[in-house]
Amino acid sequence: MTNEEIRDGVSLTNLDQPLFDGAEATKRTLVDYLAAVADRMLPGLRDRPLSVVRIRPGQPPFMQKNTPKYTPEWVRTTPVWAETSKREINYVVCDDHRTLLWLANQRAVEYHVPLFRLGESVQTHLVLDLDPPPEAGFESVVATALLVRRALANDGLTGAVKTSGSKGVHILVPLVATSADDIAAATRALAARTERLNPSIATTAYIKEDRQGKVFLDSTRAYGATIAAPYSPRIRPGVTVSYPVTWDALETVTPQDFTIRTALDLLGDGDPWVDLMPEAQALPEDLVAEGRTIPVARVVAMHEGKRRARAREAAEGKE
Repeated sequence: MTNEEIRDGVSLTNLDQPLFDGAEATKRTLVDYLAAVADRMLPGLRDRPLSVVRIRPGQPPFMQKNTPKYTPEWVRTTPVWAETSKREINYVVCDDHRTLLWLANQRAVEYHVPLFRLGESVQTHLVLDLDPPPEAGFESVVATALLVRRALANDGLTGAVKTSGSKGVHILVPLVATSADDIAAATRALAARTERLNPSIATTAYIKEDRQGKVFLDSTRAYGATIAAPYSPRIRPGVTVSYPVTWDALETVTPQDFTIRTALDLLGDGDPWVDLMPEAQALPEDLVAEGRTIPVARVVAMHEGKRRARAREAAEGKE
């Protein structure tokens, strides 16, 4: 077995290098996984501006949005205006096997996509991202995910769940076309209704120090926010994978069950993300209406952070 080869016209190099510390895998392992899972992974990447997390030998991981100057001409790219940085960013759009292999050769391990497709103004899914505190086990995430399922059912909605590939899960509800503001509002309301079902384990507190060891219901995955694509590897010990799970099986798995070494055998010839995703649904008016009364978490946290900073400065001035 050589350390370099060509597949699909893509020159693959340094294949036998370790992927990263704790990966227990080489660059070849990553390339082989992505090549094998491409038919199931590409639908989640296609027509979406792609952010990747790369890791070079001996360096920390870094997120890449802007395409490097050496990007081949055959790689599809798209310019997107970034409001925060006030500049245009040229993203890769990964539509085919060849581009995915090229990205793998760049040591792109993680694949993060927005919730909208190019040429469309609204996102395709409502998303809640469940983020456990460092000291919590996965069972707390599962318990909170089941609360989300109850909150959805109370409004006649159903969703699909996948591990994030890290410590949490993503719950997605496919939507018929509606406004971005309505989706963002409904996401805030869904998080709030979930918290009310059991505030002892779930919280919408955006500031970490206010979460008190509870699972965070992150309702900020709206507008241009991204999530790890289905089947995307993550830069975590063992190279875990964001993997679809049935609601019934959620209590019997852990994120570590799904890695670039195990996922393909578990998939077989199937595509559970397609099989588990319900039909597109309309947002209930009451959910949107409630969400419009809930302030945006980031904005609240920003103002609260400034207030606390002023309070600390005042307290220190009195000492």
